[in-house]
Amino acid sequence: MVNLVEAQKPLLHYLIRRTGLRQHTVDVDGAGTVISFWMPKDKVPKEKATVRDITPDAAEAKKQRKTKRAERKDRPAVVLVHGFAAEGIVTWQFQVGVLAKHYDVYVPDLLYFGGSTSPSTDRSPGFQAECLATALRKLGVERCTVVGFSYGGMVSFKMAEAHPDLVRSLVVSGSVVAMTDSISETTLERIGVKSSAELLLPETVKGLKALLSIATHRKLWFPDRIHSDYLKVMFNNRKERAELLEGLVVSNKDATVPVLPQKILLLWGENDNIFNIELAKTMKEQLGEKTMLQSISKAGHLVHLERPCVYNRRLKEFLACVNAEAPRE
Repeated sequence: MVNLVEAQKPLLHYLIRRTGLRQHTVDVDGAGTVISFWMPKDKVPKEKATVRDITPDAAEAKKQRKTKRAERKDRPAVVLVHGFAAEGIVTWQFQVGVLAKHYDVYVPDLLYFGGSTSPSTDRSPGFQAECLATALRKLGVERCTVVGFSYGGMVSFKMAEAHPDLVRSLVVSGSVVAMTDSISETTLERIGVKSSAELLLPETVKGLKALLSIATHRKLWFPDRIHSDYLKVMFNNRKERAELLEGLVVSNKDATVPVLPQKILLLWGENDNIFNIELAKTMKEQLGEKTMLQSISKAGHLVHLERPCVYNRRLKEFLACVNAEAPRE
């Protein structure tokens, strides 16, 4: 029987290709760690060596290409980092086309999602951030705005902290700087589940329905077959993903709020039941004066999917602002 979710992928990929993006896989370390991207077709490396350890000849070829590209005005880069329940292009399907008209859009799959994987045993968001930063630099990205959702927001915070020269500004939705013991326990208790894995790695149609019910403001209905097919397509690498969830939680005593130099927009669903608006308000105060919080009414955790037009408008306004200021950095 045809998997209905899998069958829709060619159509989604066709629509994404129409925006000027292409799929490309970056060899991060030459040891088996690879990250899959959708990225601007004119920025895809022309020879394989540019995504592995650069040989002298390949390095010279890359230098010549960079000189030619410098003659053209490069558009600002925007990196869209997905959450835990879907790979990159599925998460950001309503944002890519709008942003690609004015920006170089990069949509990675984090490790153990989509086509990305690693033999490493490190499951921390810091490791995800380092691999993503390395991959972006190999693709020639020098400065970018990172937009992170949920789990991807935690990875984005780590990348902004470790690589301020790469991350110009930051947009985060439905996430936290760090998943502390207290935040984890309070969130799970409020939602009514025993563990993050129970919520974010559902094994049954009932479990997936519960996740969608918690993550959305409006109650959505899909046939059970759609839920079943989604489970088969989007929830692979279960062992590694369970370990990612375990690697998220840090003790309260070890958690610190970093001093980030970037402008930050916290773009929140007003009715987020996972990371509620009060948590976002607290985070805004902790992050300081360069951080602003905007909420979107009638939207839950999946704010970018529930109210994409409003989300996109707010996102574009922020991007226009930070990129207008870029020459004065």
